[in-house]
Amino acid sequence: MGLLGAEEPPVFRVLNQGAAGPFLLTADHAGRRIPRRLGDLGLREPDLSRHIAWDIGIAGVTERLAQALGTTAILQTYSRLVIDCNRQPHVPSAFPVVSEETPIPGNAGLSEGEKTSRRETIFDPYHAEIRRSIGVLGRPVYVAMHSFTPVYLGVARPMQVALLYNRNPRLSRIMAGLLRSENLAVAENEPYRVSDETDYGVPVHAEARGLDYLEIEIRQDLIAEESGQAEWARRLARLLPLAAEKLQEAA
Repeated sequence: MGLLGAEEPPVFRVLNQGAAGPFLLTADHAGRRIPRRLGDLGLREPDLSRHIAWDIGIAGVTERLAQALGTTAILQTYSRLVIDCNRQPHVPSAFPVVSEETPIPGNAGLSEGEKTSRRETIFDPYHAEIRRSIGVLGRPVYVAMHSFTPVYLGVARPMQVALLYNRNPRLSRIMAGLLRSENLAVAENEPYRVSDETDYGVPVHAEARGLDYLEIEIRQDLIAEESGQAEWARRLARLLPLAAEKLQEAA
């Protein structure tokens, strides 16, 4: 018996499949579903609504941005607590036993077979679709969409948006400058940074292929409501093509 029943939703959604735009949008943490066979992982509903389970607001931003740009977007629909699709599957944080300060009982003592089942059901098909889309598009600009919690372990985060990068910072620095010109509090490589150990999407899909990329993190209180999601989608739809144009001019 598979991890997902026939009546359960697929592990990802594709918007504007086959669109010829220069960008490919991904949202690794766009959903908070848990396969029925796993119950609630031992958590209460308030915990499953928190940032530990998903990137609050990012699905709405990504959907609107894909529509505005007419570009392909791939959104992963299951909770990062089942398997984190922005982690190498062999690292402990791919199946967190504790997230922030919250124990995840359903992840305690997982066997290798249980981890493999989650990977083969959710992680592998999602990333296979990303690889397929990159193959269709050729050399798209890879845009990884994320959101971050305004307060982490009691520490407030003043930045409104962040750009994360590792080996290739060029497009991120251009985008950071454009966002700062709109009087936004913009961080670079805060509150997180990209690395081979802590990330999957950018190192594997973008850096390993030599693609230009952005990893965008938006503070969740700014996009928790639809009005904020629409505002940020409009802003990014205006600035992303401009950033890509500036990158080409600098080449």
